[in-house]
Amino acid sequence: MLQKYNLRDYNFKLFILVIAAMIIGVVVINSADSSFTFRQTFGIVMSFFIMIVLSLIDYHFISKFFVPLYLLNIALLLSVLLFGKEVNNATRWFTIFGITFQPSELTKIIMIIFMATLLWKLNEKELINSWKGLLVFAFTLIPPMILILRQPDLSTTLCIIMVLCTMLYMAGLSYKIIGLLLLICIPLAGGFIWYIQQPDQKLLYPHQVQRIMSFIYPSRYAEENAQQLNSVMAIGSGQLSGKGLNTSTIATVKDANFISEQQTDFIFSVIGEELGFTGSVIIIALLLLIVLQCIRVARRSQDVMGMLIAAGVGCLIGYQSFINIGVATALLPNTGIPLPFISYGLSSLMSSAMGIGMVLNVSLQRKKY
Repeated sequence: MLQKYNLRDYNFKLFILVIAAMIIGVVVINSADSSFTFRQTFGIVMSFFIMIVLSLIDYHFISKFFVPLYLLNIALLLSVLLFGKEVNNATRWFTIFGITFQPSELTKIIMIIFMATLLWKLNEKELINSWKGLLVFAFTLIPPMILILRQPDLSTTLCIIMVLCTMLYMAGLSYKIIGLLLLICIPLAGGFIWYIQQPDQKLLYPHQVQRIMSFIYPSRYAEENAQQLNSVMAIGSGQLSGKGLNTSTIATVKDANFISEQQTDFIFSVIGEELGFTGSVIIIALLLLIVLQCIRVARRSQDVMGMLIAAGVGCLIGYQSFINIGVATALLPNTGIPLPFISYGLSSLMSSAMGIGMVLNVSLQRKKY
């Protein structure tokens, strides 16, 4: 389980970038709503130790338990639907020992570990481009995605699917199969948009349909777009250098209460308003550097499994950042997903730390040139 590592091989660049992002996150959260500062700080301390511990545990050892981890994940997702706490018409959380926990955040990391191991095994048997291999991939992906969709949490479902499909491509999926899938999926996407507009559609919840339609037809759904429009106004009002942290005047969108729960899904609106264009670029650059470090680790990993774990975590951080910032800037339909390491949320923070911890271990066992 534990190996002898050389301290010189430790990826301090990635570790420092992540800690810097967490610290900036707690500063911005404190400005958005100081009542969450202590809990986020506690989450950073816990995440610090989680990263260090997991970075020293051989990822091959963890991958041996990929089936029990998958079953644990299913059990947790079922438990939250049966015993979870409903908040804003969604059942995504339950409380353990006084701590609110969101299982779908842990699902992101468990599914990366599970799929990295599964795809490695399929790659070893040269089954990646066979229908048998693709069916195994699909049938193991569908159950947890359905359970998350039932919460309902469409954004997390789509994000995980994007990450795992990217991992499938990196495992060696043929371009012929990719082309065939695109020929199937593009018409299906058009049919999906038509179907969800029908009054008796059964695929999505009404609020999910409204969010998609408000993005396609913004003029018809001005009220539904209010949150995003206010976010864009907040970001634009920060101009080049921002209004400064902890600004408390009615002139700010934050203190005028035009955006609810800014410390979570719309944290980027706080960054734009209070730190301006300069601060926004710094945050985006910091997240990009973290993703690039994960890609670098993936390229230098000693085996396919390590490559898929590092690449999967990098994709997760990249896709989540793109979706969160895209929603805050009205480039994507309004959907709730945290900005990695920045948004408030202990489940998100600690699950991201778990992912980075595993990437750090992959880095410790990289190829020697």
